[in-house]
Amino acid sequence: MQHLRHCQGLVRVSLTATQRTYLRKAAAPAVTACVGSLSVRWQSNGHHGGQSGQAHAGLSPRWRHLLAGLAAGTGAVLAYAVYNNQAERAASSIEPVTQSSFPIYSQEEVTKHKTLDEGVWVTYKGNVYDITSFIAMHPGGDKILLAAGGALEPFWSLYAVHGQDHVLEILSEYKVGELSPEDRKKQLKLADSSDPYSTDPERHPALRINSLKPFNAEPPSALLSDSYITPNALFFKRNHLPVPRVDPKTYKLEIEGLPGRPVSLTLTDLKTRYPKHTITATLQCAGNRRSEMNTVKQVKGLNWGIAAISNATWSGARLRDVLLDAGYGPEVAAKARHVQFEGLDCDVTGTSYGASIPLVKAVSEVGDVLLAYEMNGEDIPPDHGYPVRVVVPGTVGARNVKWLGKIVISEEESKSHWQQNDYKGFSPSTDWDTVDFKSAPAIQELPIQSAITQPAEGATVDRSMEEVTVKGYAWSGGGREVVRVDVTTDGGKTWHIAQLQNSEKGQEPAPSPPPGQAWAWKLWEVTVPLPAETQELEIVCKAVDNSYNTQPDTVAPIWNLRGVLSNAWHRVKVNINEDNEEEE
Repeated sequence: MQHLRHCQGLVRVSLTATQRTYLRKAAAPAVTACVGSLSVRWQSNGHHGGQSGQAHAGLSPRWRHLLAGLAAGTGAVLAYAVYNNQAERAASSIEPVTQSSFPIYSQEEVTKHKTLDEGVWVTYKGNVYDITSFIAMHPGGDKILLAAGGALEPFWSLYAVHGQDHVLEILSEYKVGELSPEDRKKQLKLADSSDPYSTDPERHPALRINSLKPFNAEPPSALLSDSYITPNALFFKRNHLPVPRVDPKTYKLEIEGLPGRPVSLTLTDLKTRYPKHTITATLQCAGNRRSEMNTVKQVKGLNWGIAAISNATWSGARLRDVLLDAGYGPEVAAKARHVQFEGLDCDVTGTSYGASIPLVKAVSEVGDVLLAYEMNGEDIPPDHGYPVRVVVPGTVGARNVKWLGKIVISEEESKSHWQQNDYKGFSPSTDWDTVDFKSAPAIQELPIQSAITQPAEGATVDRSMEEVTVKGYAWSGGGREVVRVDVTTDGGKTWHIAQLQNSEKGQEPAPSPPPGQAWAWKLWEVTVPLPAETQELEIVCKAVDNSYNTQPDTVAPIWNLRGVLSNAWHRVKVNINEDNEEEE
């Protein structure tokens, strides 16, 4: 089981101006609990420090007890827990309906209450709660708004503190009704067996959905940089077809193209016959940041933001070890050039997802290509390829085939649509009338990339703060290590060098990887002063890797009709609030 990870700080979820005003002027004091340092910052009537008595004054005895516990750090550490299917288990735990004096609400009625103006309602185990007045006091900040109008269970499973009795006791004070029996039953998600997607797994509701069928979604950018290792529940989801249900007891991996007869391996074979190898590697969709290309000219493809990228620890058998054991040698190397992968996911015609990588990468001693059966210390979740997927570190996500069913050593690339007629880059002048997919190579290694995760586009920064903290991620394909991230707030006249992070915050920095094996991203952070006399601030970042590759400054010169390889300088505009009046 993956270790719980401490929340590294609070993230402002993007709020409207009305919502921010509501939070600032709420009668209850705002409490921010930072897990890393177990510190508590009290805000009351717009002042800091020396106000704890005032902050306690307006609270019930139960609240004073809870907040005192938070300040003392007694059992109230908010920790990230790996999903472990807790959300599924919690969501399916439906309490029996009993006679009650509370009104009955449908899920449709609950969903209407998802803003501070309309009131914020949530459900938990069949009950309905109006938590509007609680939001300003929530120790986890306004992240609670991610659950507005929906169920708390998937979000509470990420934080260990919510299982404690006193938290449930506090929640009970905000109960306003109960969910209708019909909607309580719907939480069991009884599937329509005629739908090929009916057996798809549950997903975390925080994910921002780009496509339901097939399912494609990314986490909120504000959550992306909270953890160096992305929790499985929040790791971006990129599916091309329905998620197959694979029985691990009958699973077989077929290997063809080697001397002798085809080889067939069970899941037990992969786990027992070959050494278990573990790497930390970032996967990125070729279409990450496609939405920025759409602002130049419309492209075809899912409208990904900046979060179609995530980082995980993967464990499994090295592909090199398996191929050598299966008969790979000089005779094969003299002819073969590619390793083709075929997934167990298929469409109604029986066509499976497929891709290939160069053979030299597959058999390299330092290539670290895995037949992975674990992700972040657990069995790989269904959305990410259970029971086995190939992990090709440093290579575009499209080649990291999930639900792996077949490997073919070949002189040719995979003939699949996704290898031959997709995931290729073209000139900005190439359009759908002139494009020739055979003229361009399939994307393998990805270029240098970085993006700003905090603050969010359109966020408001108070002038009185005098500075703003900027956070983000940076990564480069092919095992090239990110060595620098530069940030500017004045149009590039001056640049600030960000602090790089290659482990969880609060942990010792990890040693630099061997040259050519920097598979994982680096998170970064820098605090910069607010320029004088400006009401709108554009924050820009760019990264540099150890080959001194850097990002292009604008999107237009790299625009292409599929919207892939979008890696221009990332730009975020924020507003500066000049209102320094004392709040009442």
